[in-house]
Amino acid sequence: MSDRSYDQFCPVSMAAEAICSRWTILVLRELALGSTRFNELRRGLPGMSPALLSKRLKDLEAAGIVVHIAAGHESGVLEYRLTEAGNELRPIIEAIGIWGHRWVTTEATLKNLDANLLMWDIRRNINPDPMPPRRNTIQFIFTDRPPPERTYWLIVEPGHDVDLCLVDPGFDVDLYVATDLRTMTEIWLGYAAIGRMCEDGRLVLTGNRKLAANLRAWLKLSVFATIEKQVA
Repeated sequence: MSDRSYDQFCPVSMAAEAICSRWTILVLRELALGSTRFNELRRGLPGMSPALLSKRLKDLEAAGIVVHIAAGHESGVLEYRLTEAGNELRPIIEAIGIWGHRWVTTEATLKNLDANLLMWDIRRNINPDPMPPRRNTIQFIFTDRPPPERTYWLIVEPGHDVDLCLVDPGFDVDLYVATDLRTMTEIWLGYAAIGRMCEDGRLVLTGNRKLAANLRAWLKLSVFATIEKQVA
């Protein structure tokens, strides 16, 4: 799979050839987090070209790590799933994330801000249980970003997957969340507490008081947010 073989029989070398080419671990991350369709994978990998994503998926299929299947009753739509071999990589991917969160410096991490990736991560970690049992529309406003990355809408509705919209869906907004991208990323990664950011004026919540008060309950943070960092 890699661009060049290591020419070593060592299992570490052979595994690296299968999963260590550029972007491959991140493709596996998305699959492990539940993305199954090509467009879902693209939203979790905004910096990856569609052509390269297609190639990496084919490489992973050839290695027996991924398989594609027809998507239910939708003609012509494919879903990508981890095989038994692919599922064995889940704890390895998690361990890499834990290591990265623990040992890579906060400042190095926060140099890589990405509003689209952040909102896609937030979207798949929403807990609807503390929300009112109806459609809830939350608008995120990143005050420091240019128009294409400034405004996002989350639609949380009973019986439906949480939807992330990049254009106004036309629903009344229940809660506005205004902040800068760095602050929201710090909150997401567990670097900053929601309450403290509200007190400092870096996070402003406007609208439904119950949704605002329960923000920490329905906004599940990154799975790595509780990992203790070893470097400043």
